[in-house]
Amino acid sequence: MADSPLAPTLASTSAAIAQLKIDRSKPPSSQRRHQLWPWALGVVLLGGAAAGLLLTAKPEVQTTSVLQTYPSQQYLQLTASGYVVAQRRAAVASKATGRLIELRVREGSRLQKGDLIARLDASDVQAAIGTAQAGVRQAEAGVRQAQAQVRQAEVELANADAELQRSKGLQAQGFVSPQALDANQRRVDAARTGQAAAQAGVAQAQAGVAQAQALVAVQQVNRDYTEIRAPFDGVVLNKNANVGDIITPFSNAVGSQGAVVTMADLSTLEVEADVSEGSLSKVSLGQPVEITLDALPAMRFRGQVAGIVPTVDRAKATVVTKIQFEKLDPRILPEMSAKVSFLSQAPSAADQQPVLAVNPKALQAQVPGQGDKQFLLRIQRDGDKERLEAVEVKVGRKLGDVVEVTAVSGTLQSGERLVLSPAAKLQSGMQVKLGGK
Repeated sequence: MADSPLAPTLASTSAAIAQLKIDRSKPPSSQRRHQLWPWALGVVLLGGAAAGLLLTAKPEVQTTSVLQTYPSQQYLQLTASGYVVAQRRAAVASKATGRLIELRVREGSRLQKGDLIARLDASDVQAAIGTAQAGVRQAEAGVRQAQAQVRQAEVELANADAELQRSKGLQAQGFVSPQALDANQRRVDAARTGQAAAQAGVAQAQAGVAQAQALVAVQQVNRDYTEIRAPFDGVVLNKNANVGDIITPFSNAVGSQGAVVTMADLSTLEVEADVSEGSLSKVSLGQPVEITLDALPAMRFRGQVAGIVPTVDRAKATVVTKIQFEKLDPRILPEMSAKVSFLSQAPSAADQQPVLAVNPKALQAQVPGQGDKQFLLRIQRDGDKERLEAVEVKVGRKLGDVVEVTAVSGTLQSGERLVLSPAAKLQSGMQVKLGGK
């Protein structure tokens, strides 16, 4: 019988099955050890890897910053915001109505009291002045005429009196009748009446002169109204009109202007700050303050409370306080925004010098091997890594929520990042991962 083609396949399958048989001749414990050692090795390797990861993991730290502050903040009682305003300020206008024909100033022009700012068309007023002056001359001519009449009356009175005296002498000799003497007496009386009338005419003429001169003065005042002058020493803040505009005081007519310029006396600059009525008890007249301006952030100005407006803004529940500068700076301008710090005592010049300060939680009491010294852990950028650097500091005054620090080793600068609430295990040179601030 020929060999079946399946014979080799059956033989190989039987051999494979024979290999799967358990060899009972070997000891059980040895066989088990051979089966467990790969698993044990894997556990050891995994443990080592985990330990390595734990050792190389970067600790996460919270950060804060080095601040620049001022020692005067240790006296802080209250803060308020407001604006710089000029207590003497005016919208300069004319009482007259007319066309603006001359404007001599612009924004920023400095003026002395009485300086000419602008001029209106005054041709009609000038004509009225001419008419009034002519009236004065006519009245003066009337005075001269009346004075001549007085002199004529005086001459007539003198002649009549002389004639009366001669008549009296002749009557005593019997040469003149009593009727003639009476006639001479009536002539004297008439002359005296004429003299009095002439003198009254002089007074009347002089009154006419005064009236004419008053009319001239009125027209001159009207002319002065066409000349707009500075009411006080100050600076022009706004130019509200231009040459050619019609100036009409107290008018809302289209195309007309009221005020020509707005000016202010910069020597009267103050800060008006709104204080909450609930904090008003912390404010008193003469109280020292420190003023900072947004436009001049590096400057700190000393001042005092000059006034408290005796009313409350119902809508905002605030009271306006007027703050006077101890010394004005030419760079201070009206309408600058200001922040006012109300202090418990006046700051000294040293209190207004900037110092460095940090959050007290950033201080590390000690670094291994450094005793009880105070340190800050500064975060330095090292390529793409963040490393710690210990900086020894001297702790100074408490300034509000921060403390003053001075670097003993190395330097500190405002804005540098520090570790907040550093753990004892953190050391200089360690790599860290930054968390939130």
